[in-house]
Amino acid sequence: MKTLIIKLSVTLAVLALGCYFAKSTTQTNNTPSMGKVMPIPKEQLKEKLTPLQYRVTQESATETPFANTYWNNHEPGIYVDVVSGLPLFSSLDKFDSGCGWPSFSKPIKDLEVMEKADHSLGMMRTEVRSATANSHLGHLFDDGPGPTHKRYCINSASLKFIPVSEMAAAGYADQLAPFIEAGLAKPLPKTEKAILAGGCFWGMQEILRKIPGVTKTTVGYTGGSVMNPSYEKVSTHSTGHAEAVEIEFDPMRLSYEQLLGYFFRLHDPTTLNRQENDMGSQYRSAIFYTSEEQRQTAEKIKAQVDKSGKWIRPVVTEITMTSKFYPAEDYHQDYLQKHPGGYNCHFLRD
Repeated sequence: MKTLIIKLSVTLAVLALGCYFAKSTTQTNNTPSMGKVMPIPKEQLKEKLTPLQYRVTQESATETPFANTYWNNHEPGIYVDVVSGLPLFSSLDKFDSGCGWPSFSKPIKDLEVMEKADHSLGMMRTEVRSATANSHLGHLFDDGPGPTHKRYCINSASLKFIPVSEMAAAGYADQLAPFIEAGLAKPLPKTEKAILAGGCFWGMQEILRKIPGVTKTTVGYTGGSVMNPSYEKVSTHSTGHAEAVEIEFDPMRLSYEQLLGYFFRLHDPTTLNRQENDMGSQYRSAIFYTSEEQRQTAEKIKAQVDKSGKWIRPVVTEITMTSKFYPAEDYHQDYLQKHPGGYNCHFLRD
């Protein structure tokens, strides 16, 4: 198949691109999954946030004490900006101040919580806002515990709580170290494996290998019924295998959710058994999960992409338990490194 495709004219490739490439896909919300936070227009914020969240973050309203979501929350985890998704406060610095609002002795990162003079209510107070999203968070007082004696009095509506058990999957693995040190979380494995299929494995590997946090990539075959398949056998469409990439990655630098964010950007997940001119079940879009946690994450991200409006057709990505992965022949490994300018129908969409 690839030999024939390489001989196709540029004109035909361009026509195929126009026919089968839909709208580009990217993250569906402002989480840190792709490492970039974009400003959200006010009208979109009103759709994204509840009325209370909007009033608090955008209009500097104050919640009722002792009648808000997190004032009495004692579960370990982090509190992120409800607008941007960036980490703001940790449960490790949360304390019971008796005021009826979540109280913290310090932020996770000083640069993400900015202070502003507040002369409302006929008194001088210090307002705190999130630096990136410019969300109103609450106020800062000097009656907290030592050694700083600071009390960040924060509205629950400005926060989203991420339990420590969900932090890695949600893209906050880099915030786990203090919880591991405190014995509240288990150390993450040094590397984790993922198996993804999305068309010709040459192009997929060339993109995946460059993602920060990916430590190793291997192209091969999986999802079929024949032992020790060869490229020739897989190409007959009789073995059931997909061309796939086995990815080893460092979960402290790259979460599985973030990896799937890249996956749904580097191929078209709406064309069944096809990527551009590559046709056949071996070119299907598929996520082969290795654990129940990976399955749940895959289902969530697929649903988000499907609802995002970035594609004009439904997402058809298969999500199935991994089966034996067979590394492909040596000449397929790092093919585009060996043959720069070789056949490739993959690119990373914005």
